[in-house]
Amino acid sequence: MRLIQTLVPDGKHDTVVDILEAEDIEFAMTKESSESGFSDIVYIPAESDDVEAIVDKLRDVGVEREGYMVITDVETIVSEQFEEKQDEDEDGGENDRISRDELRTKARNLSRSTTNYLVLTIISAIVATAGLLQDSAAVVVGSMVIAPLIGPAMASCVGTVINDDNNALFWEGVRSQAIGLAVAVLSATLFAVAYRFLLAPNLELLLIQQVAERAHPGLLALAIALGAGTAGALSLTSGADEALVGVMIAVALMPPAASVGLGIAYSDHRLAIGAGVLVLVNLLSINIAGIVTIWVKRYKPTQWYDAQQARRATIGRLAIFGLAVLLLTSFLAVSSLDARDNAAFESQVKAIAQDTTDQLLAVDIQYRADLVTQQPTAVTISVYGENPPAAAAIRERIRQQTGVDVPVTVITEQVDTA
Repeated sequence: MRLIQTLVPDGKHDTVVDILEAEDIEFAMTKESSESGFSDIVYIPAESDDVEAIVDKLRDVGVEREGYMVITDVETIVSEQFEEKQDEDEDGGENDRISRDELRTKARNLSRSTTNYLVLTIISAIVATAGLLQDSAAVVVGSMVIAPLIGPAMASCVGTVINDDNNALFWEGVRSQAIGLAVAVLSATLFAVAYRFLLAPNLELLLIQQVAERAHPGLLALAIALGAGTAGALSLTSGADEALVGVMIAVALMPPAASVGLGIAYSDHRLAIGAGVLVLVNLLSINIAGIVTIWVKRYKPTQWYDAQQARRATIGRLAIFGLAVLLLTSFLAVSSLDARDNAAFESQVKAIAQDTTDQLLAVDIQYRADLVTQQPTAVTISVYGENPPAAAAIRERIRQQTGVDVPVTVITEQVDTA
């Protein structure tokens, strides 16, 4: 629910009244007595998805040029007459969305690189890095709650579709995204450097599950980013609280950015490059999903020539972002195929071990992480009791069934059960 308050310029009284009455729009009008060039104040209660049409009609008669309109949120309206009209409008099945001007204002406010934005990004990056080092999913999730990354991403999407002030909003969103991610990576790097030299100089990062997930991401990361961008755009255009959806966007950006910082601090190019590719794929995918969602919601500039320019800009940026994502996604595709092959290898090795002995305790497979893939390097089989299976026989069966020749170690443990 919205309330439109309009200052009517001198000489526009009859024109404004005729438009509102012709469109059957409920309104109240009072005289304006400040002698500031306005004759009346008009109050128009309206549903959020009706605001844009009303504002456009008032704009067409010059109210915006010579006066101004204020749109405010309304908690409720106590009126049986208005409730009946509201029920009739709901039967029409219109989608709930805020007006173009309100969307532009929200996006502009969210896009600003303020001091709070930078401080919250730094704190979020440090907390995310600490969570990764602790292998704590709870801490990593906590870092996402305070990450203010939804604003710049949605600003660039809104600026693309509505072509605000010759793409000023788009470039402001892009600039804020770049600054935010750069600050996040730098903060994570400095924190990780301090941690390395003070506490853990020889830490093997890829042995930490939370970190290893970002070093060799799969194609599912693309689905997460597209979902986050779509959800962010829907929350923004519907006027809902975007804070919770912002956590989803932070899921796609903050942990990978912190992983890049860890890779730089520990001179691990595999982690830095893998997580860096993930950051770029997620960032571009969020923007693609957001632009498409806002476009589908039928937002466009006020003037027809601006609409043509915005359409060309939207199509062009979607094409550029899409090509970049396709190029970077090849990295994710290779990682996904490699993960599938490794999962099949592990399943076959475990089946061979179970078939070889009925005294199996555990099967452990070590991998060597390359830039894109992970190659199995050793198999360790733990058994108990006497007469353990021969390691050479198991190695030969693995080679015959999987085509992979890796060293096999059989460890016999003494187990006493009472």
